[in-house]
Amino acid sequence: MKLNNFKKKRICIIGLGYVGLPLALEFSKYFKVLGVDIDKSKIKTFKKKYKENMNFQFETKIERKFNPDVYIITVPTPLNNQKKPDLSFLINSTISVCENIKLGDLIIYESTVYPGTTEEVLIPLIIKKTKMVYNKDFFVGYSPERINPGDKKNRLPNIKKVISGGNLKTLNFVKKLYGKIIKAGTHSAPTIKVAEASKILENVQRDINISLMNEAALIFDKLKIDISEVLRAASTKWNFLNFKPGLVGGHCISVDPYYLKYRSEKAGYQPAVISSGRNVNEKMALYVVNKTLKSFSNKKINICVLGVTYKENCSDIRNSQVLKILNILERKKINYNFIDPHVSKKKLPKNLSKKYKKNFSSKYDALIFAVPHKEFLKKKKYIIKNLLKKKSVIFDVKDQFNFKNLNKNIKLIKL
Repeated sequence: MKLNNFKKKRICIIGLGYVGLPLALEFSKYFKVLGVDIDKSKIKTFKKKYKENMNFQFETKIERKFNPDVYIITVPTPLNNQKKPDLSFLINSTISVCENIKLGDLIIYESTVYPGTTEEVLIPLIIKKTKMVYNKDFFVGYSPERINPGDKKNRLPNIKKVISGGNLKTLNFVKKLYGKIIKAGTHSAPTIKVAEASKILENVQRDINISLMNEAALIFDKLKIDISEVLRAASTKWNFLNFKPGLVGGHCISVDPYYLKYRSEKAGYQPAVISSGRNVNEKMALYVVNKTLKSFSNKKINICVLGVTYKENCSDIRNSQVLKILNILERKKINYNFIDPHVSKKKLPKNLSKKYKKNFSSKYDALIFAVPHKEFLKKKKYIIKNLLKKKSVIFDVKDQFNFKNLNKNIKLIKL
């Protein structure tokens, strides 16, 4: 790989979601950038929105005329129906790169994968498709994404970036490349596998810690102890880790444990703690529904669920546990609807979209505050005063609404 003419490098970023788009925009401040995504409507929107950016162009496939030197792949890595890794987006993107790659080009993967994916699956695929020699004709790096959707404070430039490369020359180039846009600096992992494993562990650790709090919530509920008060007391110890119970969804924390579990089992080790944590967290949607319904003697009630995204103040519904809550209500034939100002009806599963409401439309027996969007926090008093029946229930799932001085006829439930 030649490091001369560094400023003239042309970058192609494949996958323009919550990871790829910010990355492309930052790189376009210093390089010519081609953004590629198979979503035609997305590309059409971006072409209008960023038409003034002369360094940035958008297409639904790699344009050979653009002649990229660096390919950065940021496509989703979801689970299949058996909760096994689905690498199809990653493999298809790699094949499209193989059809355009030239001698000396670099491919960097940012998608979250299990340790070994890059070197055991993707590099052999590139060699097979191109007949090129790894670390001579083409080069590969891995730098896991750390974007936090909806986070206005921790943006791409001020999040430290883990980087790795197939050899020292590649690593140094990757470091120089990301050094242009990452003001927080980079951490050089000694191998690609270490970088892959670091990303998985970040999310598995969080999943397990939340699962402990969720299990504690289930136990303390049986003992009629308020877990929020327990946490308030326990957190006065200097080294107490302040995790809270909650619904664990999204594209990372609820998926990555299965990736590590899959690779662990292939290596002959059954991961007990990771599996147990996942099992606990998968139960919480049903717990929320059952706990809510327990307050009523019959099913002829009206429930409103506030928020369906996997976290507050973002539009991402991937693996949202709130969708699971809605499906459970559907199966139990409970009358409900839901509101989320961050979600388009078009993005919702067809079986649930009919229950979507733009505005509150009636009086409810129960409100499930599933996601503390800022819009709900602002309207909290209005919601309580105007939308609840005389005898009703509020389930504050994330314990972030700070309900005080409620009418004695309103029952407050928390995880």
